Amino acid sequence: MEQLLAFIRKFGQLDQREEGLIRQAFEKKSIPKASYFVTCGKVNNSIAFVESGVFRSLYYNHKGDDFTRYFIYEGRFIGDFQSFLDRTPSNDYIESVTDAQLWSLDINNFLLLEKEIKIWPLLMAKLYGFVIESKLKTANTMMNLDARERYLLFLKLYPGLANRVPLTMLASYLGITASSLSRIRKNIT
Repeated sequence: MEQLLAFIRKFGQLDQREEGLIRQAFEKKSIPKASYFVTCGKVNNSIAFVESGVFRSLYYNHKGDDFTRYFIYEGRFIGDFQSFLDRTPSNDYIESVTDAQLWSLDINNFLLLEKEIKIWPLLMAKLYGFVIESKLKTANTMMNLDARERYLLFLKLYPGLANRVPLTMLASYLGITASSLSRIRKNIT
């Protein structure tokens, strides 16, 4: 919980009463490996702060092949914010890559915090903007690099994460085959 509160404080000040409301509103949950936190076609009923574990956002093509859009790990929020706020079906899947511990916030408690904490809408707008900006910045940078450079940038931006996700998922994120990624890794070490 302290990690969650520290993260929220980056976006605005809270008094003790407001922090108490947040402590009551978020629920600790365990998510087993290979479980969906968000399912395409269903309304996302909660958002969560990742205390431990790794998740990936993914989609499936018409053949059923999965492609990793990005990874989410400790110290970040997960969920389809658009689906959550608009109460519309999600276009994505978010799957746990490892066993995970989350601090989950359902829509009713979210609305309660929005009503009780004056700066909550501003905090959420800043958080949402931060998430979108970092995703776009990384995606735009990756587009202009070759496969080896994308892998090296991934290692720089996400230290230690390459050892926590399966090779096939990392290759999918980088837009290359698993065998190409294996060759790149072999040539780097």
